[in-house]
Order: sequence, then structure tokens, then C-alpha cells
Amino acid sequence: MPEYNVGTVVIMKKQHPCGNSEFTITRIGADIKIKCNECGRFIMLPRIEFNKKMKKIKA
Repeated sequence: MPEYNVGTVVIMKKQHPCGNSEFTITRIGADIKIKCNECGRFIMLPRIEFNKKMKKIKA
């Protein structure tokens, strides 16, 4: 189980349409809300889907 909290920067497997793959976690619950670090758009994903699509946590 990956360790992440609000404010953690993660790299996703697929890029956002703006071309960026780094996102910041802004909300954690049953769903996880992430914000694109390039254009500032928000994406809401179910936790299971988020865990599948996350590549790694940026240190």
C-alpha cells in the first residue's frame, strides 16, 4: 500500500492533456482529488483507480 498524504506530489502513468504527468494530491477519502501542476485543473478518481494509475511518488 503506497504512503501518500494531502500535498504529496505523484507521477501518473498517463500524461494530462496539457502534457504534464506530475500532480499534487489535494483531497483523500473514498475518492482522491489531484491537481495538475502545469495547468491547475482538478481530477477526481476513486482510490482503487488512482492506485492503478499512479506510477510513483516524487521524493
